[in-house]
Amino acid sequence: MSKTIAISTGGGDAPGLNAVIRSAVLSAHQKGWKCIGIRNGFNGLLSPEMFHSVGGGTFELTPESVRGITHLGGTILGSTNKGNPLYFPIKQQDGSITKIDRTDEVIAALNSLNVDALISIGGDGSMEIAHALAQKGMQVIGVPKTIDNDLEKTSATFGFETAVEFSTNCIDRLHSTAEAHERVMIVEVMGRNAGWIALHSGIAGTADCILIPEIPYSIESIIKKINERESKGHHFSIIVIAEGAMPKDGEVSTIEHSSGNTVRLGGAGEKLLHEIERRTSKEIRLVVLGHLQRGGMPTANDRLLALRFGASAVRAIEEGHTDVMVALAPPDVINVPLSEIAKRTKLVPVNSDIVRTAKEIGINFGD
Repeated sequence: MSKTIAISTGGGDAPGLNAVIRSAVLSAHQKGWKCIGIRNGFNGLLSPEMFHSVGGGTFELTPESVRGITHLGGTILGSTNKGNPLYFPIKQQDGSITKIDRTDEVIAALNSLNVDALISIGGDGSMEIAHALAQKGMQVIGVPKTIDNDLEKTSATFGFETAVEFSTNCIDRLHSTAEAHERVMIVEVMGRNAGWIALHSGIAGTADCILIPEIPYSIESIIKKINERESKGHHFSIIVIAEGAMPKDGEVSTIEHSSGNTVRLGGAGEKLLHEIERRTSKEIRLVVLGHLQRGGMPTANDRLLALRFGASAVRAIEEGHTDVMVALAPPDVINVPLSEIAKRTKLVPVNSDIVRTAKEIGINFGD
């Protein structure tokens, strides 16, 4: 039986998105199914007039249209972390913002396109939307995407390894300049409320301190580590800090509230810099890697994982599954209920082997 599948990419971009799209389209084509791409998350359905210049908010995805995109960063569908249909922001006449549920409109738009199933590729926000759409009768399969690696029930998300690889390369490069100028170098990485990127890149890049949200830090502990290195003749230090890290009895550093349903993190590295400056005579520099971690070509492993997820999503549709997310459970890709993922965050276990390993080789966590 022929089917029509819609594919959406939402939230922040991650290396490997195009590989998922290509895999899903080619897998569906093998079955004689049609694929439709939705532009910019669900904006292509809710505000199709925005895309008049490119032919509309949706377009057909064919094997030819996804040719040669596996190695490309970004997404040919476009993405957005604004306009969540579950909490869609509407500006009132008095300037206030009211958030309304527009998922019924999404369902109606999909039905008007004769869509049988939706593949929603994204992070926790996208999985929450996917779960809500499935509850309203649409066959929905989620695909986990985030460089932060903070989605439950999957051992890895594509984009994470690429972000870690880039961050590690940056930390490697900072060692020589830090040592040459006898500076303390602070490297702020992404991760939101989870410390996976900071932890993995910090260990791989032989950082002296790694500060993650799961372990609130004491500035005194960090100063002690810096002074210990000074006493041994190591007149530089490398500190990796996750954007969601916070001091003990302190708060997460934020820049502003976005128009969506999340808080924009930022400033953790700058706050730490000022605290160290107050307590030492060291010269300190801050490097914020920011969106550089999202860009560029995915690593081979991220490409492979993304391709497996795309094919597995189509397989799940064929088998009649819905309201599930494909997830890596080595050596297999399995289906897990979206209800077990939505509104949950996979944090770094503070007593895990990787944290213990870091501490046993002398890395300070500020605790």
